[in-house]
Amino acid sequence: MARAEAADKVVDKQARATRTRGNRISTFLYRRPKLVLLLLLGIPLLWLVAVYLGSLSLLVLQSFFGSDSSGLVVRTLTLANYIELSHAANIDIFVRTILMATAVTLACAVLAYPLAYYMARHASYRMKGLLYVLVLFPLWSSYLVRVYAWRLILAKEGITNWIFSELNLDWLLQGVLHLPVIGGPSLSVSFLGMWLVFVYVWLPFMVLPIEASLERVPESLLDASSDLGARPSGTFRRVTFPLALPGVIAGSIFTFSLTLGDFVVPYSLGNSAYFIGQAVLSLQSTAFNFPLAAAFTVVPMIVMGIYLLGSKRVGAFDAL
Repeated sequence: MARAEAADKVVDKQARATRTRGNRISTFLYRRPKLVLLLLLGIPLLWLVAVYLGSLSLLVLQSFFGSDSSGLVVRTLTLANYIELSHAANIDIFVRTILMATAVTLACAVLAYPLAYYMARHASYRMKGLLYVLVLFPLWSSYLVRVYAWRLILAKEGITNWIFSELNLDWLLQGVLHLPVIGGPSLSVSFLGMWLVFVYVWLPFMVLPIEASLERVPESLLDASSDLGARPSGTFRRVTFPLALPGVIAGSIFTFSLTLGDFVVPYSLGNSAYFIGQAVLSLQSTAFNFPLAAAFTVVPMIVMGIYLLGSKRVGAFDAL
């Protein structure tokens, strides 16, 4: 009996010592919030710096190297790759890619805003949940599966060909859109088909930021605008849209950057007119010119850097 009591006292003493030590540590950390922040973010930041920023730095550095006739990288600093980027063919690739990214971003904004507005302002709780599921549902499937499904839809043997044939709209594809009509109309190898697929796959990334931004618009501002005699259209132009504009720009960051660096859609539905992603893939896998491929990737990095700086100035990061 005495041994049991002695053992209990030892256990209680150890427990009190542990609690005291824990209290000291918690008090020490409570008084030093910057140390707590460093402990929490230290490993993720180290990973980010070493892996992500480190790899980008090496990529930029490699863009200043050259290559010999056998494809081996010559580690001598040179601007030859950037001089080659200034050639007309490469400029066409950059312009084509940026214009496509801009067209996709504008289309996504036009299509996403009405849906996001309805979700934020008029949809019931149950309907909003259903719309969330419908918007996110395509993202549950593989990206490659969705792209190749659209390739079949837009092919000569697909449903698009059948609809245009039944409606006798072959003249529209051939005369207005200048699409290939050998064996029937086809959007599967065209800029228009590529644009449709881009809008489809990136639209959810525009809907969600706009919806989140619209939900932050206070109802009191809308009521005040109405009380001051503004019509619904005037309230939308002067109150709702300006306050939701950061959400539009935040969504455009996703759609623009994803389109800018994508190569799957242009590779699957494009033609001989290259985009940046295709050019990088060709230079790496066929020409084995890794420094020039690295120089190609620096261009979208610079474009997105300028885009992000402009977005930050209008407060778009608050809507992310």
